[in-house]
Amino acid sequence: KKGRMRTAYFWPVMAGDEVAFLYFDSREHHHVFKALGAKPGDDAVIVSDGYGAYKAYAKKTGTENAQCWTHARREFIEAEAIEPKKVEEALELLRPLWRIEKEIAAQQLDENEKLIYRVLHAKPVVDAFFAWVAAQQKETALLPGNRFTEALNYVAKRKEALSIFLIDPDVPIDTNEIERDRKSTSLNSSHRIRSRM
Repeated sequence: KKGRMRTAYFWPVMAGDEVAFLYFDSREHHHVFKALGAKPGDDAVIVSDGYGAYKAYAKKTGTENAQCWTHARREFIEAEAIEPKKVEEALELLRPLWRIEKEIAAQQLDENEKLIYRVLHAKPVVDAFFAWVAAQQKETALLPGNRFTEALNYVAKRKEALSIFLIDPDVPIDTNEIERDRKSTSLNSSHRIRSRM
C-alpha cells in the first residue's frame, strides 16, 4: 500500500553449482512446494536451515531433509550472553567438524573414502556433542524460556537431520556455500538440493 513497506522474500535454491533466487511474497510453507515441485527427484536430499517448511516438505514428498551445522552453531552463539561458559563448551565440541571437512577436501577423497573418514573422525565428534546436549538438558537450573535452553532444544530436535552427512558422503555439513551467495545479495532463508546418483 502507498506509504507502507512490505516484506517479501527471495529464496535461494542451489542444485549442483547453479543458484536460482525465487521470489515469494511470504515465508509460508506452501512456497517450498512451488519452489521444489511435487518431488525434487529420486533419492534427493534437501540440505537446509532449520525452517520447519523444509521438514514438512520432506515428510510429504518422502525426501530426506539434512540440516545445517552452521545454523545449529549459530543458535548457541546467540545464547552467549546468557551462558558464556556453556556456549564456549558447545563451540569447542563443534569446531572439529569444519576442520575434518577441510581435511577431506585437501585429501580429495572419493565418496567411499569420504564416508569412511567421516565415520572415523566426525561421528565421534557428533556423538560427543549430542551426549553433552543431553547432559545439559537434564540440569534442573535451565529455564524453558532461557536462550541457551532453546539452543539445546533446537539441536536435540534436529539430531537425525544433522547426522545425515555421516551416512551420505554427498551431503555437506552446512549451507555455507549458498549462505555466501545469500549474504552477497542480502537475501533470506536457504536450502540446496543434492541428488544421489
